[in-house]
Amino acid sequence: MARPALLLSLAVLLSGCGGSAPPVEDLPTGVLHIETGSGPIQLEVSIADTPESRQRGLMGVEEMDGDTGMVFLEEQPVQQAFWMKDTLIPLSIAFWDEEGTIQAILDMEPCREDPCRLYDPGVTWIGAVEVNQGFFAEHEVRVGDGIILDR
Repeated sequence: MARPALLLSLAVLLSGCGGSAPPVEDLPTGVLHIETGSGPIQLEVSIADTPESRQRGLMGVEEMDGDTGMVFLEEQPVQQAFWMKDTLIPLSIAFWDEEGTIQAILDMEPCREDPCRLYDPGVTWIGAVEVNQGFFAEHEVRVGDGIILDR
């Protein structure tokens, strides 16, 4: 009888050890909270807040855990497009404004050769988050939902 109890204790202990790590280890990290009509969602994120880290983005990343992503922060609101040069995985991206409201959501495809398509949200934004393609649709994230980033 002691053996099943030991196995159960080990399973409980190990279940707390499998947390997801943000996709890029050498960047600051945080937790992104999205308030949707169907409830809150939380993502572990790497934060690209310098020109160099924003330019590199997720280039070369081969896979991401389902509950992770990368946040791109600008110091001032911008009207700027993204591209997927040397990005290996399909991504979805949501753009938010200074009030923390999602203004646009796009799906993006990998690109390995120039010229690469530009993905323009057509809105002014201060933050954007990239996740595995389909994440926003699966979790019913919509334009108008709220975003809070804890750093």
